[in-house]
Amino acid sequence: MTDPKEDYTSAITRPPWRRSRDWTGAVAKPMDHRFFRDLVASMRNGVMAILRDGRLATINDEAYRILAIEPSADHVGRPFNELLHGHPDLLRVFASAFDASHLPNRAELRLKPSGTVVGYTLSLVRDDHGRVTGAALFFKDLTLVEQAEERERLRDRLAALGEMAAMIAHEVKNPLASIEVMAGLLRRQLADRADLQAMLADIITEAKMANAIVLEVLEFVRPIRLQVDRTSVAAVIREAVSLADGTIPHQGTHIDIDLPSDLPLIVGDHQQLCQVMTNLLINALEALGGRGEIRVRAHDRPSVEIPGSDAVQPRSVVVSVSDDGPGISPDIAERIFNPFFTTKHKGSGLGLAIVRKIVDAHDGRIDVTCAPGAGTTFTLTLPVGTPGQLAF
Repeated sequence: MTDPKEDYTSAITRPPWRRSRDWTGAVAKPMDHRFFRDLVASMRNGVMAILRDGRLATINDEAYRILAIEPSADHVGRPFNELLHGHPDLLRVFASAFDASHLPNRAELRLKPSGTVVGYTLSLVRDDHGRVTGAALFFKDLTLVEQAEERERLRDRLAALGEMAAMIAHEVKNPLASIEVMAGLLRRQLADRADLQAMLADIITEAKMANAIVLEVLEFVRPIRLQVDRTSVAAVIREAVSLADGTIPHQGTHIDIDLPSDLPLIVGDHQQLCQVMTNLLINALEALGGRGEIRVRAHDRPSVEIPGSDAVQPRSVVVSVSDDGPGISPDIAERIFNPFFTTKHKGSGLGLAIVRKIVDAHDGRIDVTCAPGAGTTFTLTLPVGTPGQLAF
């Protein structure tokens, strides 16, 4: 007896056997539909197809992987909305297949709640007589491509912003220095005026603070020149803990460091990476306010092929800095790496922007995961190879 699930698959995967001729002039003969089923299963794109009545006709392993659905032979032949109940956007795409006047070709969609970005094409399946028998969706995971494009767009925005900021900073730096010098002279000349001493002290303090921001802006817009060498990430982390403690004593905050002894050396700039780790630790200490715990972890991640593409994810050292503080909301998390964005009362908003710039210069990446009341985790991925010579 014929397996009905096999019939569902063959109804979609067999080609329309119209009379056609090969290069010899002979009439083409139908091939075994099993070949086409194997073809779909072997494709490096996700493939899903449904019949006209809404039953699932076929789905391959890559589609299961992208959609984060556990494969099961029971899915074929059942209503497709049962399989896609966790992906409402994809449900709407399929539901419009038989009514839309124009089907999407090479469109993009961000799946919820995973955030995976897919590029997809939706096509109708027709029989020998041109009747619509189903619809097929071909899609590919574009998440890494989207992230790379977003980083490139950010670099372009930063370059334009950097030129403007550098010009302003140079123009402001000299007047600030003059204000500080003149306030100092007045302070010495009016040593007997206690009422003016406090005012002049405030002027000097504010001028120093403004000058520090100007210097930070100049550091941000200045091109990064890495002094690369074989660098120990563990040594970077330990030095950063000391530097952060010297800036903001952690008092009641416990810093828990867990680093494996066999972490590989990376090619990077030790001082620049110390600046990255110090900044992340200072942010965590400020968020905790002398309470809670900061956890620093690191591990070696081997190189792997990226599913669905020819790219290779290089061997990397992955470092995470987590705190159990109040956390931050998702809308703020999306903006924390933007220049001049800050939630602090006194701050330039350039700390994390500089961190990202340094990480990008090392061909690495930095991500943040957080939720209000659930703490914040920064994850730093640093390739073991040479900056500027890595293929992602």
